[in-house]
Amino acid sequence: MVNREMVLDRISIIKGSYKRLKELAALPQEKFNQDEDCYAIAEHHLRRALEAILDIGRHICVKDNLGQPTDYTEIIEILGKKDILNKDFSEKIKGIAGYRNRLVHMYNQVSYKELYDILNSRIDDFKQFNSQIINYMNQKKQ
Repeated sequence: MVNREMVLDRISIIKGSYKRLKELAALPQEKFNQDEDCYAIAEHHLRRALEAILDIGRHICVKDNLGQPTDYTEIIEILGKKDILNKDFSEKIKGIAGYRNRLVHMYNQVSYKELYDILNSRIDDFKQFNSQIINYMNQKKQ
């Protein structure tokens, strides 16, 4: 059985990180590029939100007996196949697993520009993920 409290806690983490990332995305790119703290804060909150997404996904897969994902990409694929996430959306975001690994293991290769571009092109994926997971949790409650 899915631990609702755990899922809601991770959703809260995603919301908090989303808020900080939106603030950083609103900065002019030149200011972002010149401020090491902006980069560090963005990297931290992006990694944290990605970890929370994968925690939620893995938890739902296992606790709702949807399968035993063998890697991070499979978590998102299962959520899409089982209609927990919209199929098109799950296809769009399944690369987050690789990006999480890039942030953790190849952090020295992530440029200011790359991070800033993600903030300005993909940040709303967090909001959409939360919305779809909340819808799923509400359907389970009924």
